Amino acid sequence: MAISERVIATVVLASVTLSLPCFLYGAWYIIETEPVTWSVLTHHLKFVTAGLVLTTVPMVTWMIPRLADQLGGVAMVHAFLGAQAYAMLAFGGTGIVRIFRAKREHDLYEEYDEDVLLDEIGSERMDHWRSRLRLGVFGYVIFWLLAYLVGIARYAIRYFQV
Repeated sequence: MAISERVIATVVLASVTLSLPCFLYGAWYIIETEPVTWSVLTHHLKFVTAGLVLTTVPMVTWMIPRLADQLGGVAMVHAFLGAQAYAMLAFGGTGIVRIFRAKREHDLYEEYDEDVLLDEIGSERMDHWRSRLRLGVFGYVIFWLLAYLVGIARYAIRYFQV
């Protein structure tokens, strides 16, 4: 017996919806916890990774393969916003790499020293990399939320004739 498209769409919607609390908790945790030690970072990344898996797996396995059959206005807006979200995540990732490398080289994840400022270690452009990280994360969240709202509208229109 084949599973209906509506059931699959509902499971995908539930999965993507469940990713939001993971992102929110991960963001709250890293913002509120000082200092950012290795255990704090890994705890944060567990939730962010779970959120990314809950969003990315349905996108790669169900949404993208069906996109060519749905080339229309709302579907394209949804795909564009989603692509922008992942582009912003990649943009922010370029900052993460530099920050991670600098903190590892100075052992600031294991032996935090509050007298060592992140802007003073690593690259002379550390403030640039930190800005890239912030811009990438906030951009991802904004575009993700927009894509999510468009996705909910598409779901309602397609499966409930709203």
